[in-house]
Amino acid sequence: MKKPLIIITGPTASGKTALSVELAKKVGGEIISADSMQVYRHMDIGSAKVTKEEMDGVRHHLIDVLDPWDEFNVVVFQRLAKQAMEEIYAAGHIPIIAGGTGFYIQALVNDIDFTENDSDTGYREELECLAAEKGASCLHDMLKEVDPESAEAIHENNVKRVIRALEFYKKTGTKISEHNEAERQKESPYNFAYYVLNMDRERLYQRIDLRVDLMMKNGLLEEVEKLKEMGCTRDMVSMQGLGYKEILDALDGTISLDEAVYIIKRDTRHFAKRQLTWFKREKEVTWVDQGNFDFDREKILVWMLEDLRERNIMAVRKKEKSWNL
Repeated sequence: MKKPLIIITGPTASGKTALSVELAKKVGGEIISADSMQVYRHMDIGSAKVTKEEMDGVRHHLIDVLDPWDEFNVVVFQRLAKQAMEEIYAAGHIPIIAGGTGFYIQALVNDIDFTENDSDTGYREELECLAAEKGASCLHDMLKEVDPESAEAIHENNVKRVIRALEFYKKTGTKISEHNEAERQKESPYNFAYYVLNMDRERLYQRIDLRVDLMMKNGLLEEVEKLKEMGCTRDMVSMQGLGYKEILDALDGTISLDEAVYIIKRDTRHFAKRQLTWFKREKEVTWVDQGNFDFDREKILVWMLEDLRERNIMAVRKKEKSWNL
């Protein structure tokens, strides 16, 4: 029998955190963060990291488990998330994946195989030297030539991922984007419900702007200053996160603080649009238009619980400490 799995995702600022916590309390769930930034310690404000108060007693996984200079990618996420899921299942609970990084969710739901044969270390070192001499954009241009789909999906400053894609192509003659797409078509090993939260574009953009204003009010500038003092630099993957690289530019004097805030808002809106595009091409997702529920979280929960019952993914937790899967 396939094990149950619940996914709550959607664009940034769509209300994933609050809803996932409320759902976890209803079904006896534990939350695994599918966020590429909340995994890092010391990066709380810019990542809109869930607070202890917001967790409300629900156990969360993959929060504050790495330092900003540590490597984190989809392969590491998949490994850590699977470990967390085994713990959750062993406890008789249901894992709830909550976050907006679509590729991470896809890797978990479809159990994408990232196993590689022995790496060509010589070619890797050659690419690393090329990046050091000519810059990350040089490697990214090489990737555009052989695998434009991957080049579009991978930021040029994520040199390790660019190198991995180039290595894969050299070794197999196949685009890593095509490999990942083939893996995506596999049947999932889980009995899953995949919910994508949505709302009208204007309302979402207003929420994004408000969130950025609150980040600044809550000390994003000071957070980035501390990270800089710790030795964090712009070329780190962690510091490429929205909000961090822009504030770094402001601290370096290349742009004003007002310009940085404007860019953060603009680019976060663009990011939300890309997230929605990603989820639209995913299969077996259920769109949850929050406007249809008057933006009432309790109404959404009632509908979601009924939907989960119909899918035979869970039964509402009873007064005694047990529930049926």
